[in-house]
Amino acid sequence: MRVYLPATLAMLMRLNETGRFDSVGGTAFALTPALRESYSSGDDEELGEVALREAARASLRLIAAEADGVPVGTSDPVEGDPVAAPLPPRRVVVAADIDEVALRPDLDVAVVRITGAVALESIASVHVDVADAESAVTAAVDVIDEADLGDEDAELAVGDVDDFDLAWYATQELPFLLELL
Repeated sequence: MRVYLPATLAMLMRLNETGRFDSVGGTAFALTPALRESYSSGDDEELGEVALREAARASLRLIAAEADGVPVGTSDPVEGDPVAAPLPPRRVVVAADIDEVALRPDLDVAVVRITGAVALESIASVHVDVADAESAVTAAVDVIDEADLGDEDAELAVGDVDDFDLAWYATQELPFLLELL
């Protein structure tokens, strides 16, 4: 099953260094039967895009955690780790093909859970915001909690970031993408 894993640029740097991706809490998004049922129309490609956008929204929460000094995607940060340097605020989604996933309709119609790290060989692509999205991402990160609690202005700010499509990168392009940041 194709799953979409929310991530950050720091997590991409770790993937590039280690060759494996550690999902936060095993949380991923996918085209699940419940997601398909919740839409009256749309083909698999369109509904897969819905799952990818949900993962991108979850990426905002990870960026917010990192901004608060909480390392995400690793349980053992290393002193002098290159990801300690400030990185531009950009949403990141890792698309991977995983055989075993557990559906989590109790959380949301597109949420699934994976176990263990994802090997680079299982990763199909990486999706990252372009530089033009940085101000919208920063604004959304600043109010993501308020948006979750129903603040209309905050919801609008978070919605503004959805106007930006994520750029697609093959896994072979990952080192070059990170070098250009």
